[in-house]
Amino acid sequence: MLTLVAAFIVFLAIGVPVAFVLGLTPMTVLMTQGETPLVLIAQRIFTGMDNPILMAIPFFILAGNLMSRGSMTERLVTFCKILVGGLRGGLAYINIVISMIFAGITGAAVADTSAVGSILIPAMEKEGYDVDFSAAVTATSSTIGPVIPPSIPFIVYGVLGEVSIASLFLAGIVPGVLLGLFQMAVVWYYARKRGYPKGSMPGLKEAFKAIMDAALVLIMPLIILGGILTGVFTPTESAAIAVFYALGIGFFVHRDLKLKDLPKILIETGATSSLVLLVIGMASIFSWLLASEEVPQIVTQAILSVTENKILILLLVNVVLLIVGTFMETTASLIILTPVLLPLMTQIGVDPLHFGVIIVLNLVIGLTTPPVGVCLFIACSIGKTRLESLFRAIVPFLMASLAVLIICTYWGGLVMAIPHAFGY
Repeated sequence: MLTLVAAFIVFLAIGVPVAFVLGLTPMTVLMTQGETPLVLIAQRIFTGMDNPILMAIPFFILAGNLMSRGSMTERLVTFCKILVGGLRGGLAYINIVISMIFAGITGAAVADTSAVGSILIPAMEKEGYDVDFSAAVTATSSTIGPVIPPSIPFIVYGVLGEVSIASLFLAGIVPGVLLGLFQMAVVWYYARKRGYPKGSMPGLKEAFKAIMDAALVLIMPLIILGGILTGVFTPTESAAIAVFYALGIGFFVHRDLKLKDLPKILIETGATSSLVLLVIGMASIFSWLLASEEVPQIVTQAILSVTENKILILLLVNVVLLIVGTFMETTASLIILTPVLLPLMTQIGVDPLHFGVIIVLNLVIGLTTPPVGVCLFIACSIGKTRLESLFRAIVPFLMASLAVLIICTYWGGLVMAIPHAFGY
């Protein structure tokens, strides 16, 4: 146990990439024990990735890359102007609404930050918005992506916790919408305080054209989620259908995708997917070692020996998850912490479905916090602003996200309402 913790901390401290930390730590422990053959590591890596449900991850990533490569983002921006463009701070509202729609297509925060930020951050700056505020809205709204279905973190958690992927997708709807509404509340306050401009509402003819242009894009999330819920296809099949749908729209309807674009898109998808699957494979070894060292039982007994108060335990778990989320990648954190914390949660009466929402919400908040907040760095790069200034601007949005986290943690009935309505 001590060797495991020491090796993990040392490898992280000297700057070894997280994926390799997760592989080198078990290797170090097994070598010091000298009882288990190292070939077991290779077997565990393969076993960790050998799950058909995980095939949905590269398909959803590819679908998102295909849709963002074409004119989808511009069409969604035009559509969102109809909904919220006439409000004071309209472009900031558009930024949030488009992220909520984008979430129903890709399920990935990084793709959202890149696609939406490259268009809206310069546009907001041009209209007189502070660049730090523009980048902060973009980074935090992108964290809605892994919460509203389809969601890559929910797929990973579902595999680990043996929880229905469809039920997790449904459970993510209310928290995702709450994140959007709370972020809009922050925009409402600062738009009035700083006098951000009102946008102009499009006329009836322009509105109709915008709806028609975005219609096929807006239908895509309904096809994905509707097909899963009706049992027409599995989450993996829905991801593959999303790819074919995106190809069809790009090549034959919008005609903004070309054959020459495909190699670059496929290479980007392969690079992103391989990184995610490498982390999953490596983390599965780490997770197996934790189980063999009986860490879940030790953690459960240690916490319950201090307190059996459900409210305090949930508070403690949230604090731990928030801290881990600031330092580690979401997928790796899920694979390591789910087997450790899920037994504790079930013992104090928290439904595994409810805990799935809690753990994902905690970890996606880490995407916008230093030192490894990927969305934070992407938004900072697009806005060409200083990280310190951006972090100050993002604090109110983080407070809004934490408020949603508290609501979803202690009001399980709200999170579970939609899954229960569908019989889960």
